[in-house]
Amino acid sequence: MAAFTLLFFVLGMIKPKWPLFFLKEPSRFMILMITPILIMITVTLYGEGLKREREEKAMQETPAKVAEPVPVPVPVPATDAPPSTPAPKK
Repeated sequence: MAAFTLLFFVLGMIKPKWPLFFLKEPSRFMILMITPILIMITVTLYGEGLKREREEKAMQETPAKVAEPVPVPVPVPATDAPPSTPAPKK
């Protein structure tokens, strides 16, 4: 993408009709407007590539941690005794 951007800029400054063949009247100003957009796209793609590379490297270096088993409460069956009577009010 960087090579395409550089080639687009150089060819556009020499002969604007070559890279902008689809326009009736291409100009160098149009090349100057499109080039920064292509540069931003190139830099963004490069940064994303580096970020993903770092994430993949970190995933490979850090082994997956196995969690220790957590104690689970075991339900105890309730007794069949009738509920106690409430205390009398004073």
